[in-house]
Amino acid sequence: MNAKAPLATTVGWSDLDVRAVDTVRVLAADAVEKVGNGHPGTAISLAPAAYLLYQNVMRHDPTDPHWLGRDRFVLSAGHSSLTQYIQLYLAGFGLELEDLEALRTWGSKTPGHPEYRHTAGVEITTGPLGQGLASSVGFAMAARRERGLLDPEAAPGTSPFDHFVYVIASDGDLQEGVTSEASSIAGTQELGNLVVLWDDNHISIEGDTQIAFTEDVLKRYESYGWHVQYVDWTAGGEYREDVDALHAAIEAAKAVTDKPSFIGLRTLIAWPTPGKTDDHSSHGSKLGGEAIKGLKEVLGFDPEKSFDVAPEVIAHTRSLADRAATARAAWQEKFDAWAAANPERKALLDRLVAGELPAGWADALPQFPAGKSVATRAASGEVLSALAPVLPELWGGSADLAGSNNTTMKGEPSFLPAHRSSHEFSGDQYGRTLHFGIREHAMGSILSGIRLHGLTRPYGGTFFTFSDYMRGAVRLAALMGVNATYVWTHDSIGLGEDGPTHQPVEHLTAVRAIPGLAVVRPADANETAHAWKATLERSDGPVALVLTRQNVPTFPRGEDGWGTADGVAKGAYVLRDASTGTPDVVLIATGSEVQLAVEARETLEAAGVATRVVSAPCLEWFAEQDEAYRESVLPSSVRARVSVEAGIAMSWDKIVGDAGRSVSLEHYGASADYQTLYREFGITAEAVVAAAHESIAAARGAHAPADAAATPTQSGTGDLPA
Repeated sequence: MNAKAPLATTVGWSDLDVRAVDTVRVLAADAVEKVGNGHPGTAISLAPAAYLLYQNVMRHDPTDPHWLGRDRFVLSAGHSSLTQYIQLYLAGFGLELEDLEALRTWGSKTPGHPEYRHTAGVEITTGPLGQGLASSVGFAMAARRERGLLDPEAAPGTSPFDHFVYVIASDGDLQEGVTSEASSIAGTQELGNLVVLWDDNHISIEGDTQIAFTEDVLKRYESYGWHVQYVDWTAGGEYREDVDALHAAIEAAKAVTDKPSFIGLRTLIAWPTPGKTDDHSSHGSKLGGEAIKGLKEVLGFDPEKSFDVAPEVIAHTRSLADRAATARAAWQEKFDAWAAANPERKALLDRLVAGELPAGWADALPQFPAGKSVATRAASGEVLSALAPVLPELWGGSADLAGSNNTTMKGEPSFLPAHRSSHEFSGDQYGRTLHFGIREHAMGSILSGIRLHGLTRPYGGTFFTFSDYMRGAVRLAALMGVNATYVWTHDSIGLGEDGPTHQPVEHLTAVRAIPGLAVVRPADANETAHAWKATLERSDGPVALVLTRQNVPTFPRGEDGWGTADGVAKGAYVLRDASTGTPDVVLIATGSEVQLAVEARETLEAAGVATRVVSAPCLEWFAEQDEAYRESVLPSSVRARVSVEAGIAMSWDKIVGDAGRSVSLEHYGASADYQTLYREFGITAEAVVAAAHESIAAARGAHAPADAAATPTQSGTGDLPA
C-alpha cells in the first residue's frame, strides 16, 4: 500500500503537522478499539481535512470556545465524532488524552455523537443524519441577521461580525430529506458565509452507496444555487491526500460571497488501513487488532503502543492558541473601533450576549378586552407585531402558512436577497420575516441553528398536524435545551372543514411525550399574550405555542372571581373557583375547551355542585412548580376531576387520577364545520357535566374507576369509521 504523506506544500505543513495527522488516525483506531464499538473509518480518512480546518482555516480560540468572533464548525456526520474530538484535543479546547480513551462511556466528555453543552467546542448536538447540515443553514442566516442588527453599513468582509460556518457532511447526511429542504433554502438565501465539505467516500452502513444513492450530487447543489467544487484524492491512479487542493477550494469558496459553497471531497474510508481501506466494515465497527497493527506500521508508529502521542506533536498543535491570540487581537482592534463608533448598538450587543430582555419590554404586550371572541392564532399575531419595536432580536416566519399562522410582524421586511422580493413580500438581506417554504423539517432545524448561533430569538410556524414533519428537529432542540419557539396553529378538530388529515387529535399527547419541550395551549387572547411573555422569559428549552383557528371567548380577568392570566407562567391556575371555596369537582381544560369547562361549571354550581375550573395551558410548566402551588390548584383531597381537551386523553391519566374522567376524542375527526364536530363527537359542556357527576360518584366509591375505554384504536374518519 502506498501511504504517501499528504501533499501540503502551499499550506506549509511541516513534518510535525504530518505526524499530527497520522496521530489522529491511530488515536481514532485506538479509541474505538478500546471501547469495542464506534466509527473509526471516517475519522481516519478525514484526518487531514479536519486538521486543515482546525489548524489552518478556521478563526477560533481554544482558550475561549464562546468567543464572539469565532467561525462556527458543525460536524453533521456526527457518527464520526472522533473527527471532532481529536481535533479539540490537539488544539487544546479542553479534551485530554484520557477523554479520548473514555470514548462512548458513562460520564465521559466524548459521547458517541457530539453533544452541545457537554463538550467544550461543540456548537450543536448532531447524530441523526442531516440535522447538522440543516441547522448550519440557521447558523449562517443568524450571522447575517445579527450583522444587520449590529453593523449593517460595513463593507463585506470588514465587520467584526463577519465569519464563516463550516460543515463536514457525509453521504448519509445528503440522503436525508431534511438536507435537501435546508440546502434549497440556503441557495435561495445566497448564504455566502456557509461552506460545506462533503466526504464523498461512497460508503454507508450497508456498503457501497451505489445500491441506493446514485444521483449527481454536484449538479443537485448547482441547481440549488450553490457554488460547487470537487477535490478528488483518488485521481491520478494513486491515493494522494492533496491538502493543497482542498485548501485552495476552501479559499475559493470563501471568496464567493453571493452563494453558499459545496466542496465534494473524494476519499477512501479508513485509508491507509490494510484490509479496511474502502471497506464498509470500517464505517461502524472497530477495526480489529491486526488492522490496527498494520495501520500503525504503515504510518511508522509502534504497534505495541496505544494512545501514543509524541510530546512534540501535542506541543506543536496546541501552539494554535498563540496563532489564535494574534488573530483575536486584530479582531479586537476592529471590534473596539466599532464599539466606540456605535454605542447604542454596543449596548444592544451587550444585552443580547447576556440573554437579557430590555427593561419594560412587557409593557408592549397587548391587553384584550373581555367579551370579544378572538382566535388565539390572531392574538399571537397581534402580540408579535406589538413586540417588534421593543425586541429586535425576535424574528421568524412560517412554512408557507404565514397568513394562517399569523407569524408576520406588521410592517417588517422579509429576510431575503432584495432581488427575490415579491409583490406580497419585499425585503433585503437583513430583513426580519422568514420564509421557510413548505419545508417544516428544515424549518425546525434552522430555528435551532439560529438560536445556537447565540444572539437572536427565532420562531417558526405551521399547522399543528404538520409538526410531525419537524419532530426530529424538535426532539434535538429539546435534547439540547435550545429555546426556539414553534407556533403551531389549527390545533384541533376546531379547524373544521379541512378534515381529519389536518386535525391533530393525537398530537398534543405526542409532543408532550418529548422531554424538555414545553407545550402551551392558551385558552384565550390574554393567555396567549402571557404565553409569549413566559416563553421569552425562559431560556431552558423549546416552547410550542399551540393555537386555535376558530375564535374563542376572551374571559374577564381579575374581577368577579376570574383569575388573572399571570398564572400561565406556572402552567396551570385557578380560572374560576368553587363558590364554596372547597370544590366537589375540579374541571381541568386547555385551549378552546376551557370555555366548555366554564359553561359546565355554571350548570354544576346551579345544581349545588361546588366546581373549580383550572386552565392548564402547559402541563410541563405546572410540573415544575413546587408541591405547595400544585396542591393549591389541584388539591389531592379532591379526587373528582375531569380533563377537557379535544384530543386523545393519554396525557391526562396522572392528573385526573383513578376517579377522574376525561372528555376527549379517541379517534380521527371528520370534515365539517367545527360546531358540528364538537357536537357530534361529544365534546360539549353537557358531556363535561355528565363526566363530573360520574367522577364525583367514583370518588365516593359509588362507581368503579375509569377503565381503558379512552384508548385510541379506531382507523377511518370520525363520521365514516373504517
